[in-house]
Amino acid sequence: MTTRSDFPRWFKSSYSNNGGNCVEVAVNLPGIVPVRDSKTFGGPVLNFRAEAFAVFVAGIKAA
Repeated sequence: MTTRSDFPRWFKSSYSNNGGNCVEVAVNLPGIVPVRDSKTFGGPVLNFRAEAFAVFVAGIKAA
């Protein structure tokens, strides 16, 4: 088995109830956080700068 650090390792939030309306993120890529629809594995991916994603998550936690 080959493990490469440049492939995203996708995961969903532990708060996800698996109802199908989820996003997945990968945090193993340096400097970026890819985000995708959990229902569309081969679909589009949005890449965010890690710093911007951290600000987004902090804002959600503060809400």
